[in-house]
Amino acid sequence: MTNVLFTPARIGPVEIKNRIVMPPMTTRTADAEGFITDDSIAYYMARVRGGTGLITVEMASPEKAGRHRRREVGIYDDPFIPGLTRLVGEIHRGGAKASIQLGHGGGHTRVDISGETPVAPSAIPHPVYETTFETIVPQAMTKARIAAAIAAHVAAAERAQQAGFDCVEIHAAHGYLISQFHAPFENRRSDEYGGSLENRARFGLEVLRAVKAVLPGMGVVYRLSVEDFFPGGLTYDEGREIAIWAAAGGADALHVTAGHYRSLPSAQIVLPPMAFPDATFLHFAADVKKHIGVPVIAVGRLGDPAAAEAAVADGKTDFVALGRTLIAEPQWAEKVERGEPIRRCLACNTCINEMRGGARIGCVVNGAAGRETLFAEPKSPCGERIAVIGAGPAGLTYASLVAEGNSVNVFERSARAGGSFRYAGKEPLFQEVEASEQSFARYIADLVAACEAKGVVFRFATDVTKKSELLAPFDRIVIASGAAYRFGLGALANGMLDLGLARAPGFAQLFSLPALRDWFYYRARRGSAGRIEPLTRPGQIVTVIGDAARAGKSKQAIASAFEAALLYAKREPTE
Repeated sequence: MTNVLFTPARIGPVEIKNRIVMPPMTTRTADAEGFITDDSIAYYMARVRGGTGLITVEMASPEKAGRHRRREVGIYDDPFIPGLTRLVGEIHRGGAKASIQLGHGGGHTRVDISGETPVAPSAIPHPVYETTFETIVPQAMTKARIAAAIAAHVAAAERAQQAGFDCVEIHAAHGYLISQFHAPFENRRSDEYGGSLENRARFGLEVLRAVKAVLPGMGVVYRLSVEDFFPGGLTYDEGREIAIWAAAGGADALHVTAGHYRSLPSAQIVLPPMAFPDATFLHFAADVKKHIGVPVIAVGRLGDPAAAEAAVADGKTDFVALGRTLIAEPQWAEKVERGEPIRRCLACNTCINEMRGGARIGCVVNGAAGRETLFAEPKSPCGERIAVIGAGPAGLTYASLVAEGNSVNVFERSARAGGSFRYAGKEPLFQEVEASEQSFARYIADLVAACEAKGVVFRFATDVTKKSELLAPFDRIVIASGAAYRFGLGALANGMLDLGLARAPGFAQLFSLPALRDWFYYRARRGSAGRIEPLTRPGQIVTVIGDAARAGKSKQAIASAFEAALLYAKREPTE
């Protein structure tokens, strides 16, 4: 039976080969001025080659005053067109369709970012975090300034058309300019752009109609937050009404999302983290779909293949947008179509939180994300017998990457895979979000399944420090045995986590303190490679990865597995 995710569908005049959309997420792969780079192209092409149907290039402001991040892709002037044309050409050659999001930061930017005075519906304070935190008061837009912003959207859309994009997406979500007009808290106007819902929706709908008028041959997507989750924000009843108006106003598809940077209890809901359920916002998309006659794109924790397929098969949405999912697993589409295990996104939000802090896009579980050019010509072992010691995330990642073309055995001292990563879900926090055991369990289970599908042999309940002869037949020894607690604290730490004490009242606050977390998870542990390296023999290639070398963060540990598997395979054997 055909998986409905892999049937074609249309957005206006554009046919998409499948129902899988990559939504816009800022990558910081553009240069300082906003021009497309080789890194930008490599990042998007990894997702194209993985089978994604529609690639939406990240938020690009239609005018300079709306640039909300450094190294943001530019579309506000003609010199950006050649780079965008090159990117679109590559996407098309790869078999996907290309869209770009036109997103104006409005009051959610600063002079030091855009170089111009921020503008918004009303002059109220906006908290802006871009590497550093600052509260700014933007300039209230006059009617002439509103008209200029609409004209800028039209000009940017025409540049997108000239560059060859198949669609444009108008950003009316998450607290940026159009969304600011929607929210009564941010829109204090008394003219025809403020007050009633019809007035607050007017600016965005005028942008939509003006863009649609100049792009008769392109698809126009309207991305809308239908619920802001804070007092004074847009409510769902209002959001659904705007969605209906947008569909009637010419939108070829509605991209239904939710959340705002002022959302309570946290702005993290914009990208629902691991403690939230799968398909967090699907009920919004399903309800909107009942009221409009154009396709709906759903977003928000839809990376589970079964959940994504059911969302479309059950008629709740026409397309699924997979943001963090495709950062973690660029090959999601082709793997799901072939029935293969995927690399699961943890929904830890490290990708977006580090990016907001100034870093290029990256991922805890995908060490190549944002570094695709580094891995453009991978050098992996071939025809070797490889022993991987430790079935934690680093060891499993390494084994999965080198399994094809090699004979790989994974030795694990405990009775199951996962290592200390299984305990991460029992902690109060992972990175900056509430931890969830299910997220880590699913990630480990699919990684083990991926290894087994490629012929990796697992040897559980096997301590090679007591049976060193087991390592003798191997050409390459990869030590991924993790870190051990000093002072005999390991049993105590794991016992506390197993009993749930780390989440108990009082303990949870204590275990959430940055200083204690730094000591408990890093300083109190040390790498274990020193116990295993003496067991290797002359002629064997020995590589140490992850926490086995030095206790650190999961992202760095898994990244070291990518590097060892794909970049450093030709090291000389030990003497």
